[in-house]
Amino acid sequence: MVLLGDEASANLFRYLEEDEVQEITKEISRLGRIEPETADGVLDDYYKMALARDYLIKGGMDYARKLLVKAFGQDVSKKLLDRVTLSLKSGKAGFDSLQKADPAQLSKFIQNEHPQTIALVLAHLNASQGAALLSSLPEKLRADVVMRMASLEQISPEIITKITGVLSQKLQSLGDLSRESYGGIRAVAELVNRLDIDASTAILEHIEGENANLALSIRNLMFVFDDILLIDDAGMREIIQRVDKKTLTVALKGTSEELKAQFFRHMSQRAVQMLKEDMEVLGPVKIKDVEAAQQEIVYVVRKLDQDGIISIKGGGAEEYVN
Repeated sequence: MVLLGDEASANLFRYLEEDEVQEITKEISRLGRIEPETADGVLDDYYKMALARDYLIKGGMDYARKLLVKAFGQDVSKKLLDRVTLSLKSGKAGFDSLQKADPAQLSKFIQNEHPQTIALVLAHLNASQGAALLSSLPEKLRADVVMRMASLEQISPEIITKITGVLSQKLQSLGDLSRESYGGIRAVAELVNRLDIDASTAILEHIEGENANLALSIRNLMFVFDDILLIDDAGMREIIQRVDKKTLTVALKGTSEELKAQFFRHMSQRAVQMLKEDMEVLGPVKIKDVEAAQQEIVYVVRKLDQDGIISIKGGGAEEYVN
C-alpha cells in the first residue's frame, strides 16, 4: 500500500473489509523506512503472485504454467503455482490469525500435535513469532519440527490443504484463518536466525547429526557476512569496536569493494590505511580461513542483535584469494 501511493491504496481499500483496513493501517503506521531492496522485492513478489493467480483463474493450470515458465523459468513458476493453488483451495482456511496468538498459549495448544502439524503452524508465522513459539516448545521437539518445516516445500499443495483443513477445525478458538505461503529452508533459516545463539546452535547441531546437507543449507541462508551491508551506521560502529582487528583483516580478504567500504567508512582514515596494509601483507589466504573469520564476525553481530544493541535488518573447497 505504501509503495503504491495514496490514490491506488485508497482504491484498494474499497475492496477490503473494515477490520482488514484497520489491520493494514495499523501495520503501515509501524513500518518506518522501507529499504529500496525490500520495496523492489515486495513489489516483484506481489506482481508475480497476482499474475499467476490471474493466469490460473482465466486459463487453468496448463495455461498458467506455460505462460509463467516462459516469463520466469521452471523453478519460479512451480513455486508460484504451488502458492497460488494453495491459496485458492484454502480460501479462508489458512493461518493469518495465528500471527495474533500469544506464542506461549499457542505452544500449549499444539505441543501434543504431530511434529508435522507443528511444523506447518510454524511455517505460517512470521520469523519472529515462529522463533518465540519454537523457543517455548520442549527442547527435544525443536530440531525435529525444524527439519520437517524445511521439507514442507516438497509436499504438494493438495496435501497441505488437507492438513490445514483438519488443523483449522481445531483452531477455531483463534479466529478466522488465512495464509498463502508455507515452510521451506529459507523460512527455517529466518526463524533460527532469531533464536538465541545457544538454542540455534543446539538445533543446528542436532540437524547436522541427522542431515548434514540440510544443516548446511539452513546455515547458508541465515544471516551471512554480506548481510552486514544492511546494518546502519550506529550498528557498524558497535561491530567495529567489538571485532578483533586480525579477524577483520582476514574476513575482508576477497570480499566485494562495497562490503569493504561498509567497514572503511566507519573507521578513521589512519585505521583504514593500517587495515589495508595488513591485508596486503597477509598475502593469499584460504577461503575456508576467510569464511571462518567472517563467521566470527557474524557471531558478534548476532550477539549484539540478541542483546538489543544493534538491529539486523534483513538477515568450499580450499581455494585461495589474493
